[in-house]
Amino acid sequence: MPTPLKIRPRALVRDSGGPRYAVALAVDALGTGLLRPFLLLYGVSVLHLSAPLAGTAMTAGVVAGLVCMPALGSWLDRGARSTPVAASMLVRVAGTVLLLAAPVGNVWLFGSAALFLGVGNQAWPAAHAALVATVSRGRQRDAALAAGRALRNAGMGVGALVATAALAGGTPVLQALAAVTGCSYLAAAGLAWSVRLRADPAGAPSAGPVRNEDGEKEDGEPATGMRALLAANVIYVFCLNVPEIALPLILMTQLHASPAWSAGIFVANTVLVVTLQVPLTVLLSRYSRRSVLALAGVVLTVSYLGFLVAASLTGGWAAPAIAAVSVLCTLGEIIYAGSATALVTALAPPHAPGRTLARFELSSGFGLAVSPAVITALAPHGATALWGTLAAATLVASAAPLRRGA
Repeated sequence: MPTPLKIRPRALVRDSGGPRYAVALAVDALGTGLLRPFLLLYGVSVLHLSAPLAGTAMTAGVVAGLVCMPALGSWLDRGARSTPVAASMLVRVAGTVLLLAAPVGNVWLFGSAALFLGVGNQAWPAAHAALVATVSRGRQRDAALAAGRALRNAGMGVGALVATAALAGGTPVLQALAAVTGCSYLAAAGLAWSVRLRADPAGAPSAGPVRNEDGEKEDGEPATGMRALLAANVIYVFCLNVPEIALPLILMTQLHASPAWSAGIFVANTVLVVTLQVPLTVLLSRYSRRSVLALAGVVLTVSYLGFLVAASLTGGWAAPAIAAVSVLCTLGEIIYAGSATALVTALAPPHAPGRTLARFELSSGFGLAVSPAVITALAPHGATALWGTLAAATLVASAAPLRRGA
C-alpha cells in the first residue's frame, strides 16, 4: 500500500508547474468560464443563428478537437511541454477573434470560431497533464493534477458567475465578454509559454523498466489493461454531464421543479470539487490508483441508483432528495477525476506518454460528446431507463481498472 501523501502548499505549486504556470491556469480558467457556457447563447442572440445550426457548429468544433489529438500526442512525445499548453490557449484566442468578427447570420465564421475553441479546449488537458508529469513524480504528481483541476473549476466558476450576472446587458455585454475572454487566453498563453519547459524526447534509452506506485511496469506492456481503461473512461466521464444535463432535464421537464434546484446543484458541485479535490485525492493516496478508480465507479453507481429512488418520491420530496444524492455523485466525480488521469499517466510507456494521454483525452472527449445525446434519448423513457442504464454501465466499467490484461 502506498505511503500516505503529505501536501505542502509551496511544494504543490512547484509540482504543478510553478507560480507563473499556476497564474496562467487561473487566468485561462476565468476566460473559459466567461464564454464557454454561453457560446450557444452568443450564436443565437448575437449572431441570430438558429439553435440547431449553432449547436451543429459547436459539435463540429468538438469533433475537430478530437481529430487533432493524435497530432498533439506526437508533439508531446517529441519533448514539447509548455509550448503545446500555450498553443492550446492561443488557438482559443483565434476563436474569440473570429467570434467577434462574425457578422449577423454568418454561420461559417461562427463555425470556424467554434472549431478553434473546440481544438483548444480538447488539447489543453493532455498538454497540461504532460507538463505536470514532467515536473513532478509519483503521488506528488497526483496531487498536482488534482490541484490543477480544483483551480480550473474555481476559475471557471467565477467566470460563469460574472457572465451570468452580465447577461442582462444583452448583445453588447456578450460581445464584451468574448473580448475579455480573448484577452484572458492571450495573457494565459504568454504566462504558460514563459515557463519554457521541455522534456527529453520520448523513446530515450532507459536503464530498464520502472515500476509505478501500483507495482506495475511502466513499459507499455499489454498487462496494463490500457484499452480496458480507455473504454471504461467513456462511461465514467458521463458523470461530468450529470449535474449540467441529466439533473436539470429531470428536475425541470419531469418533476416541474423550480430552476433554483438545478442552479443550486450546479453551484454545490463546483464548490465541492474546488474544496475537496485535493484533500480527497491525498486521503485516498494510501490506496492503489486502480482500486480508487474502481471505487469511483461504485460510488457513481450507487448515486445513480439513488437518483432512481429519489425521482420516484412524491409529496414534493423528489427535488430535495435528488439534490442530496447529487452530493454523493459529486464525490464519485471527484474520486474519478483524482485517479483516472493519474493512473493513465503512471501507466504511460516511456516512449509514448503524449500519445497515451492523447488517447485518454480522446476517450474523455468522445464520452462527453455522446453523453448529452444518450441522456436526452433515455430520459423520456422514464427514470428507470435513464438511471438504471447509467448504473449498470458504470458498474461494469468499474471492473476495468482492476483488469491487468488489455
